[in-house]
Amino acid sequence: MNLSKTLFIANRKLLAIAFLFFSTNIFACDICGCFMGITPYYNRNSISLLYRYRSFNGYDGQSHSLFPNGGNFFIPARSQNNPITNHAGNPSDYELYRSVEVRGKYFINNRLEINAILPYVSNSERYNGYTSSISGVGDVNIYAGYHLLQKLESNFKQQLVAGAGIKLPTGKNDLKNNEGIRYSSLMQGGTGSTDGFVYLNYMVGIGKFGASLNTSYKVIGTNSRNEGIANSTTSFLNVFYTQRIGEDIQAMPSAQFFYEYSGGEKYNGVKTGEHVMNNLMGGVGADIYYKNVALNAGIQKNIWEAETDHPMSAGKVYVGMTYNF
Repeated sequence: MNLSKTLFIANRKLLAIAFLFFSTNIFACDICGCFMGITPYYNRNSISLLYRYRSFNGYDGQSHSLFPNGGNFFIPARSQNNPITNHAGNPSDYELYRSVEVRGKYFINNRLEINAILPYVSNSERYNGYTSSISGVGDVNIYAGYHLLQKLESNFKQQLVAGAGIKLPTGKNDLKNNEGIRYSSLMQGGTGSTDGFVYLNYMVGIGKFGASLNTSYKVIGTNSRNEGIANSTTSFLNVFYTQRIGEDIQAMPSAQFFYEYSGGEKYNGVKTGEHVMNNLMGGVGADIYYKNVALNAGIQKNIWEAETDHPMSAGKVYVGMTYNF
């Protein structure tokens, strides 16, 4: 068998694997993390740059949009040292959470991988016509996964990864506006707490079709102000199809479904009943690979949400690039 044919078959096998080690930042309202896409690069070290955007807006009777009027998709120009506070005149309230993340993955051996996420966050909110924005370094995540199952040599393929990690309180949690009033805990660059999490990822593939399921549970601590978020759970289902275009390009469209639940904010260890999250989102994604470089993009809109005091979850968008080596 010649080299080009061998490489072609190998790439087909890699595509069928098509498994993403989901970001473990997606717990607790999904404010600080997001699914980045699928990767056919099995057991490859990588470094990625990811931009995420998520929108909450519209109490009863207000407009509800992924991109609310007056909100910025990209990070505002001003930094956390000069926060924006002005009268916007638009009655529609919103909360916007954005993040630029540098992500790294390194395989210790064939089954054990180590991951790290270094975020820069920018959060904005408008309430009663007043708009505020902050920007700064967020909380760092470090986590490890062990590949329990690797059945990769037939047309029917499976992969199972279990892991755990920790979120460190590296982001500022005491940012204040021009009047010296501290922003709400959800607006802060970091939570101020040390959190732990566990997760389980399962992938199954038959030919060009496949599906992956990630489920995770996060145990959240409290900060120096006795603030915290209730323990939370998330699940992400991704159904994908792989298609080769020429010798070097591979495309992978996907349908995505994301469910999250959190009991909301806590103070002195007691749930306040505020910012409870219980919703289901769905959308589409596309992953394009050229040699060792991958481009990932996706959009999800709210499908269902339980009634809470929080503005409705309008949806989220992510765009990323990965280099595999």
